[in-house]
Order: sequence, then structure tokens, then C-alpha cells
Amino acid sequence: MKVTAQEEYGLRCMISVAGSGPDKPLTVHEIGASEGLSGAYVSKLMNLLRDAGLVDSVRGRSGGYYIARPPDKVSISEILAALGGHIFEDHYCERFPGDGDECVHTTECSIRSLWGTLEGLVEQVLRRTTLADLMKSERHVHDDLMSKEAAHQRRKLPMFPVEPDGAPVGEKP
Repeated sequence: MKVTAQEEYGLRCMISVAGSGPDKPLTVHEIGASEGLSGAYVSKLMNLLRDAGLVDSVRGRSGGYYIARPPDKVSISEILAALGGHIFEDHYCERFPGDGDECVHTTECSIRSLWGTLEGLVEQVLRRTTLADLMKSERHVHDDLMSKEAAHQRRKLPMFPVEPDGAPVGEKP
């Protein structure tokens, strides 16, 4: 998976704005200074995030950008979607047709299913990870993500052996 500069910097801008809180909007200049980005680039990113409803803005002397919802209610998936991120795009196969006009593997494509499966797995993690999670230290983020994934896996796997119909082993009438 490649993360674009727009996705990386947009996510960093969201963390800055969320860290400031809803009562203290940050200006484009403040966000740019804290992230090492130009004002024009920050403006572009913040417009994308505002259009997606993730941040709001206030005009005027004490204006700037502030987060639209609490950080624990904003998934990383939402942020990346606003910034344009997908691993496997709808028109992926059209980008790699070889010498022809279309891919020779339009019906049976193991590669397409691989990318789709990977995107699904990554998307699950991104949906479960919130902006609040990323506002913590790196060590805490890693520990939280690992415990969320372990909890998710425990919900998917039965705690005790079960029959194919879901009944506990040995408890069939």
C-alpha cells in the first residue's frame, strides 16, 4: 500500500486541528508552521477535509479551522477517503492492460482478488482506528491497535469448539 503525500499531510493536519480542540480554531499559517507545509498546500488539504464535513472553518480575526466532530467519532478511513485514498480503485484493471486495449484477465484474475482482499483488510483496520487513537503517543497507538485487532479476532472466532450449525460440541440433542 502506498500512502500519498496528500493523505499523509492531510492526516497530520487533522491531528493538529483535533489537538487544538473545537474552541481554538487554527489558521492555515499555524497548521502549516506546525507541519512544515506551505499555506497554499494546507489550504488545499483543509478544503478537501471541510468538503467532507470533517472540519469546519470560521472567518475573521480569530478564525481558522476546527474539528467538526469529536476525534473519537472520526475514523481514519473517513479522512483518507476525503483525501482520495484507496488501494484498489474501480478502474485498476484499465490502467494495466498490457499491449491491448483491455486486460487479458477480465474474467479469472487472481491478482484482482488479492488487491480486493488486501483493501478489505486494511479498510477494516482504518474504520476501527479513530483520530483520537492517533492523537496518542506512538507506543500507545501500537498497543491500542493491537488490542483492537485481538478483540476483533476474538469476536470472529468461537471461544469453545462448535459444530457446523453453531451448537457447542457435545450439546446436540
